[in-house]
Amino acid sequence: MRRLQQWGVGLCLAFAVTWPAQAQEFFDETFGDLQEELSVAKEADKKGIFLFFQMEECPFCDRMKKTILNQPDVIDYFREHFLTYQIDIEGSNYMVNFDGQEGTSQDLSEKIYRVRATPVMIIFDLEGQPLVRYTGPTRSKKEFKLLGQYVVDGVYKDMSFTRYKRSQK
Repeated sequence: MRRLQQWGVGLCLAFAVTWPAQAQEFFDETFGDLQEELSVAKEADKKGIFLFFQMEECPFCDRMKKTILNQPDVIDYFREHFLTYQIDIEGSNYMVNFDGQEGTSQDLSEKIYRVRATPVMIIFDLEGQPLVRYTGPTRSKKEFKLLGQYVVDGVYKDMSFTRYKRSQK
């Protein structure tokens, strides 16, 4: 009996060591109603909503997800200040944008947000107005966090993101 208990404890420890920890997700879950998400963001006292426009076969999107958007400090910072959602620009998911317009994620990406290449990151204020738009992958985790700080600190009102990045070196 004792041997069986030891074996059971050993097996549990082996699973605990080898079972991958559940990574905290960067993106929040959404049903695609961005008007509703604005209400949620206001109630949660967020600074805005971060949208990551991507597509399945985008190597730059994939690289950002694997090297930047999975970092705990990045996740913590963006979750503290924003609701974060990914939008598939080739998708057929039904959505409602901030102005109440309805369509697929592909329709809204192309016609409303004019996204042609990915990734595109847009941060919106709590009224659904775009504050900053960044096209292409960020070069580093530091640059990505600066993009968030640029909005959180309100610097977007006074200077371009390029100037802000230079001032932070």
